[in-house]
Amino acid sequence: MKYTDIALTFVLGTAPVAPLFAQSLELWGSSDYWDVMIDPSLGDGCLIQSEFTDGSVVRIGFDRIEGGGYVTAFNMSWGDIVDGEWYPMFFELDGQGYDADAKGMYLNDVPGADIPFDNPDFLFDIARMYTMTLFNENGEVMSIDLTGSYKALEAAMECQDEMG
Repeated sequence: MKYTDIALTFVLGTAPVAPLFAQSLELWGSSDYWDVMIDPSLGDGCLIQSEFTDGSVVRIGFDRIEGGGYVTAFNMSWGDIVDGEWYPMFFELDGQGYDADAKGMYLNDVPGADIPFDNPDFLFDIARMYTMTLFNENGEVMSIDLTGSYKALEAAMECQDEMG
């Protein structure tokens, strides 16, 4: 199933969560390379978060205020992002291409991009893949190993059920 009209973005990772990115989140648990967390600013929506060796921090989760899901990534090297501006993106999941729109944002002065969507099932479609590569108009932005993401999203669903 191809989701070319869904606004979406980056995905999953490996390594411990940097304290810089965990300030407003509550730790719920962990799964493989991912921390499972609760975001009070999104109506106690649960998410998974991981940090990659390139410095990227990726969050995938549920927005209980808007009623959808999101994928968000932050990286200090993405300095030209404008907060609130929408960017056309292209990404590949195991070589299959998708179009998306990402909204520029900052967290603790670290630039990032957020892709909201209204089909939570798409999260599990992503998690079934092995690699996600993100592109903008200038070329490849990052490539992410999705190891452990399916199991981590299952844990996030347990967290979400617990939140009500």
